[in-house]
Amino acid sequence: MSDTIAAVATAPGGPIGIIRVSGDGAARAVSAVFQPKNGGSLVDASPHKLVYGTLHSRKGAVLDCCLAAWMRAPHSYTGEDMAEIQCHGSPAVLGEALAALFANGARQAGPGEFTKRAFINGKMDLSGAEAVQELVTAQTAQAAQNASAQIAGKVGGTVQALRDSLVEMVAHFHAVVDFPDEDIDPFLFEQAQEILHRAAGTLYSLAESYERGRVIRDGVPCVILGRPNAGKSSLLNALLGCERAIVTDQPGTTRDVIEETVRVGPVLLRMLDTAGLRDTDDPVEKIGIERALATANGAAMILAVFDGSDMLSDEDLMVIARSHGRRAIAVINKSDLPDTLDLAKIRRHFDHIVSVSAKTGEGMDALTKLIPSMVGLDGAVFDGSIITSARQAAALARAAERCEEALFAAQSGMTPDAVVMDAEGAIAALGEVTGQNVTEDVISKIFENFCVGK
Repeated sequence: MSDTIAAVATAPGGPIGIIRVSGDGAARAVSAVFQPKNGGSLVDASPHKLVYGTLHSRKGAVLDCCLAAWMRAPHSYTGEDMAEIQCHGSPAVLGEALAALFANGARQAGPGEFTKRAFINGKMDLSGAEAVQELVTAQTAQAAQNASAQIAGKVGGTVQALRDSLVEMVAHFHAVVDFPDEDIDPFLFEQAQEILHRAAGTLYSLAESYERGRVIRDGVPCVILGRPNAGKSSLLNALLGCERAIVTDQPGTTRDVIEETVRVGPVLLRMLDTAGLRDTDDPVEKIGIERALATANGAAMILAVFDGSDMLSDEDLMVIARSHGRRAIAVINKSDLPDTLDLAKIRRHFDHIVSVSAKTGEGMDALTKLIPSMVGLDGAVFDGSIITSARQAAALARAAERCEEALFAAQSGMTPDAVVMDAEGAIAALGEVTGQNVTEDVISKIFENFCVGK
């Protein structure tokens, strides 16, 4: 028996609010607060069918005319009896409706409790459950696409298939050892090597995708560096498509770090526009420059902006020095003006150079096409095979290492038990990804970061 939980599943302030209810007492709780217009009870209607009716308070007063749907276990998101009420998003309506449900046996759901129940009831594995949160918080279409495929089992299915092949291999070994008199084929090292080689390669590939996954999930901290009036703020505005930063001919206009988020194809850039680098006696501007240098040190990408209509200056050399050895693009701005800058000197320090006019937009397409390739997402396929969970990546890497060690043992002619010991370690690590071998503390930690109602 599972207790009944209820929660609002939509963000506050929206025109529509959805209340979810799940558990053994869901039928009684929902029947007490929702009355179909055609009479009877919601649970008498066809499952998964939206029904029009009225939503009532604890005292029976009509709160709203709305829709509701009923789902019988196990054919629901959580695998339990479940209902969803779709009403207007008024906080007063939602609050009164929840209070009515609580008065009829439901309790407030905890963070991620609906998805946690779906995992516990076998509706999805742990990797798919984690992907639910990735989908909810996705900030690009590509991130949402990748998470959706993981919910559908892209990672879990691949990992489970590898785990099954390792389990079968280990079981074969144990059968040979435990039943020597039975007519069982001996443990085949060649077959084991094939299984382990394939598993190690696939697992390393998945684990290594986390670097790209982190970019998809968190974005790329990207700082714009340049001397005063090189066009840093104009470039930021051009990328944003709006006038976010103040643009003037007066040097030192930008004195603090301006932060904005820009979507460039599949990449979420966390843009940081900084004070122009130069020697100055202005104490406020000095602080801004110090912050610019500190920001550059922590950034994952640098857009080094140079004025293409002017000669290189000492301030430009400061920009070059700060960009050296970093993931950087030299952006030669003001292509709408006559060229004066010595590009040969720029080419000696930068592998990637783009000529643009932040004023007219010329060359901006070339810049936005280059950025995804700089972070490894150029041509990436967002089919769920890019890992975005650090926990999963660590477990996959451990499993790959144990498969590699088992493969070495098999190739070196060690006894079968040496092979199996490492193979069993890989099986345990893979179980951490799917949830077959994970502690309650880990599960609780995962779901506590979910929003309430999901």
